[in-house]
Amino acid sequence: MGSTGEGAGGGCVWRPDGGRLMYGMQLPVQSQSTLYAETWEVAAGPADLVEVARTADRHGFGYLACCEHLAIPRRLAEAMSTVWYDPVATLAHLAAVTERVRLLSHVAVVGLKHPLITAKQYATLDHLSGGRLILGVGAGHVREEFEALGVDFARRGAVLDETIDALKAALGGAEFPEFAGERFSFQGLGQAPRPVQAPRPPIWVGGSSAAAVRRAAERGDGWLPQGDRRERLPGQIARLQRLRETAGIAEPAVIGAIVEPLYVGEPGWEVGRRTLAGRPERIADSLREYGAMGVGQIQVRFRSRSRSELTDQMAAFATEVAPQLTG
Repeated sequence: MGSTGEGAGGGCVWRPDGGRLMYGMQLPVQSQSTLYAETWEVAAGPADLVEVARTADRHGFGYLACCEHLAIPRRLAEAMSTVWYDPVATLAHLAAVTERVRLLSHVAVVGLKHPLITAKQYATLDHLSGGRLILGVGAGHVREEFEALGVDFARRGAVLDETIDALKAALGGAEFPEFAGERFSFQGLGQAPRPVQAPRPPIWVGGSSAAAVRRAAERGDGWLPQGDRRERLPGQIARLQRLRETAGIAEPAVIGAIVEPLYVGEPGWEVGRRTLAGRPERIADSLREYGAMGVGQIQVRFRSRSRSELTDQMAAFATEVAPQLTG
């Protein structure tokens, strides 16, 4: 269940295929916030990431995602932990052991770097992976990261807007891209290798604030909401679509959703009140509601007590639930 079109990179927007709700997942191990990390992840490492990535590749997952934080301040370390793998390094490592699954930064805080640096890193990743990059971007929320790098935290939204515009130029078809903005300007500077995808890799915008939804509507090829529950999504989607229409953008955005934690089958252990568990038919019936709202891709997360239980859950979902995600 990769992208449509030629090869892995058949265009700038990842389109739903044949009416099926696409599914991807954020990698375990690479970020260990207490909000979602399972206990087994603390002692896990590169071999576990590779096995999860290969399982996703075999079982038709649309993407694997890796998120970004540069440095966690002490005030947040207990809740967030300091374990945050670098997304470019991690996704490049996993690109070498997979063939089809796409590689998503969910999300890269691109306002912390000059867009030419980001373009060089992610263009190289797209090139090395054969055109499998999806560049997910977000504004960031940890003030100390911005202060350490001399970036104005209060102006991070405006910086991100301009950075996205600059990245569209830098990741486009020209070897010598040109851009002139308030903060960034470049011309006559060549970058190669170029991305495989044409006209450029898709850019998905993360966040659920009013500013983030506007940014996704006006600048994104897709939207990655952060923590919106089901009942809130229809209103958010309607607003995004109105803003996109007002901006005169005819190309539809890929609408995403992070769904409830999942467990295929009867768990036999406490998986949490919000976890959607049970027969594959029950889970599929519930997830199809997202498609009815206008969601094109869902990000799934499975409850697990070990790597093997996680990969078993991934396989069960792909073979027993995913074929029913049409509507």
